[in-house]
Amino acid sequence: MAKRPAISDPGEILAPGALVLLDGATGTELDRRGVNVSMPIWSATAIIEAPEVLREIHRDYLIAGAHVITANTFRTHKRSLSRVGLGERASELTSLAVAIAREACAGVNDRALVAGSIAPLEDCYSPELVPPEECLQIEHTEMAYNLLEAGVDLLLVETMNTVREAVAAARAAVATGLPSLVSVVCGSDARLLSGETLASAAKALTAIRPDAILVNCTPAPQLGRALSELRARTSLPIGAYGNVGDTDDGQNWVESDASDPELYSEYASHWKAVGATLIGGCCGTTPSHIASLRARLLE
Repeated sequence: MAKRPAISDPGEILAPGALVLLDGATGTELDRRGVNVSMPIWSATAIIEAPEVLREIHRDYLIAGAHVITANTFRTHKRSLSRVGLGERASELTSLAVAIAREACAGVNDRALVAGSIAPLEDCYSPELVPPEECLQIEHTEMAYNLLEAGVDLLLVETMNTVREAVAAARAAVATGLPSLVSVVCGSDARLLSGETLASAAKALTAIRPDAILVNCTPAPQLGRALSELRARTSLPIGAYGNVGDTDDGQNWVESDASDPELYSEYASHWKAVGATLIGGCCGTTPSHIASLRARLLE
């Protein structure tokens, strides 16, 4: 097992000089292992139908060297679950997802931290669907406190495609008192998918004082540009976890050279050089990608 930061509690996850390995993708890994991840609840189906596969994925990331695994709560907020008649089970399924992650830690790395994912309320790639401000505040607050009650160590607001939703979710996360990371998704132009600049996102988020700002769900070959822009715009710790591909104009998934774990970790070494202290993987990454990150960045 790779060395991990000397952390005695979750609040020390961003200790100076510590490089923290996040895990890799859950949804695409469930799909790769034959689990139903159809929309609208994507990976959340596995909490009910394939908890043993989900647990094994978490364990494989821990064995690969992840210091933090993210509970499968990306689609357990009430809005998504309501579309399949499970809205009233939002708190229950969130807690179950966290419990599965905790079970995975037992016997593999009891010191690993469990993050709770807070995702956009609507489609990650459709900023035009972001709900009104009042909905954002109410629903993200409910999700943040469901995760707090479920016992996560920290909160990961991720794949935010507009500044206003990133801000609403970040406020809800920080209000719980848990360590909170906030991540945005960018295009090849290093702007949020809404077209807003990273400078505007960094300014708004830095004012809320989460524990770090990250970029995720952006193709690894393109992510460095956004990360460099982010580093120049905030004094907070930064991080990155990228995709191994992207969708083409026909909405078909096209893999990049980052599908090779060695090449992915080469991209990540540049993120580290820019100043990233939290590094992992997003869509299409596997435990092999995290193992490669460990070997290149920590050993």
